[in-house]
Amino acid sequence: MLKNVSISAALIIGIIIVINFLSTEFHLRLDLTEDSEYTLSKATKDILDDLEDPVTVKAYFSQNLPPQYVSVRQSFQETLLEYSNRADGKVVYEFVNPGEKEDIEKEALENGIQQLQINVREKDQMKQQKAFMGATVSLGEKTEVIPFVQPGAAMEYALSTAIKKLSVTDKPVIGFLQGHGEAPLSEMLEAQQSLSILYNLQEVTLTDSTDIPSIVKTLAIVRPMDSLPYNHIQKLDAFLSRGGRLLIAMNRVEGNLQNAAGMSVNTGLEAWLRLKGLEVENNFVIDSRCAAVTVQQQMSFGMMQQQVSFPYIPIISKFSEHPITKGLETVVLQFASSIKFMGDTSRRFVPIAFSSEKSGTQNAPIYFDIQKNWEEADFPNQGIPVAGVLEGTLAGIGKSKMVVIADGDFPINGPAEQARRVQPDNINLLVNSIDWLSDDTGLIELRTKGTSSRPISQLEDSTKAMIKYGNFLMPILLAIGYGLFRMQRNKIKQWKRMSENYGE
Repeated sequence: MLKNVSISAALIIGIIIVINFLSTEFHLRLDLTEDSEYTLSKATKDILDDLEDPVTVKAYFSQNLPPQYVSVRQSFQETLLEYSNRADGKVVYEFVNPGEKEDIEKEALENGIQQLQINVREKDQMKQQKAFMGATVSLGEKTEVIPFVQPGAAMEYALSTAIKKLSVTDKPVIGFLQGHGEAPLSEMLEAQQSLSILYNLQEVTLTDSTDIPSIVKTLAIVRPMDSLPYNHIQKLDAFLSRGGRLLIAMNRVEGNLQNAAGMSVNTGLEAWLRLKGLEVENNFVIDSRCAAVTVQQQMSFGMMQQQVSFPYIPIISKFSEHPITKGLETVVLQFASSIKFMGDTSRRFVPIAFSSEKSGTQNAPIYFDIQKNWEEADFPNQGIPVAGVLEGTLAGIGKSKMVVIADGDFPINGPAEQARRVQPDNINLLVNSIDWLSDDTGLIELRTKGTSSRPISQLEDSTKAMIKYGNFLMPILLAIGYGLFRMQRNKIKQWKRMSENYGE
């Protein structure tokens, strides 16, 4: 008996030793998240497989953080472990606590790590605590900084793009057309910052004797305000015929809130697109799901500013399944127009962004009645396309593709001295479009890979009441039902005992 126990104990110890050995050699983690949040993408694996020299990641994370920030550190550490395992040790990482020593804190600040002030509760009191949650990524003499690892952010995208930027030798050139009132790069600061990670950005000005440079594979035309000469239109055709990719973000209409007027815009692009079977219509898309504008209203005590819903600024949250729109949640457009495809089968059009279920259009020119009381009858349409992708033989005999967005202002911050913040997904829409047109690495799918918002669906009042009373009555009904069941069962048992006694 004692011998059998000894053998069993030895076997258990042996199994534990083997499991521990295997766990150090092999790393396995199941990822059951909807977007495979904890699984490395093919793009990341390709980047890591192509590494020739080791990459060092130094993570600056403070200790004693609140629980929501502790989970960020853990996720970041697990992601780095995945990178290290995939790269066969060519990704080396360490975690340091800037609060431990003054020189480490100084080093973090000098390296561009963002110092945060977070609220923590201590002894039933709220106080602010200094914290660091960033990292540096180094390859040789070159270093990239992740100033702040934001909770819910796309960690894999931040790490992979940093490694890609350090390891790539020749970045593709993205051209931004100028000379027709287009927005300069200096007015698209957020987009410029995101794009410059993987691309060299170059402003392109056409003349009678110059063409679009051959090094430009993707050309962006953002908010042209003046007419394009015919020979410039021809140069666009020549660009497409050699396989060039084109992004057009254009205003077919524009509005002036000062004089409450909406009018048409003609640059020549609308006629050129029409020849390719794509109609950016001369109208304003109106939507019940919209942003608000600030207006001044006369009151008895004077003027007062008031926020008024303005259906001419639609909030777009309906997207088709496409790499450009993956992960997008909310894009805000200003004076957008509808898009219609009328081409043949040699070209393929895919609408990628739509108005809401309660929307409509108004043909230009119009007068804005800002104080209008909008009713449901004002929005008879649904799912009006406001952006799309056109692929096929667009010019000459070569295959090409373009993205058309019927609003030219959506990614623009404005002049530096008057720069404004832009809806984050507005920037993602522009950058994703250029990524899809230009990038073959697949990093586009990582840009919005993170924790997404999962809002609770709005319920009707009747449904809310039913759920409310159901939650109140269900436990009572269950208790009554269980009591009746017990009573019936006891009666049956009593009847059986009486029957047995009666038989005796």
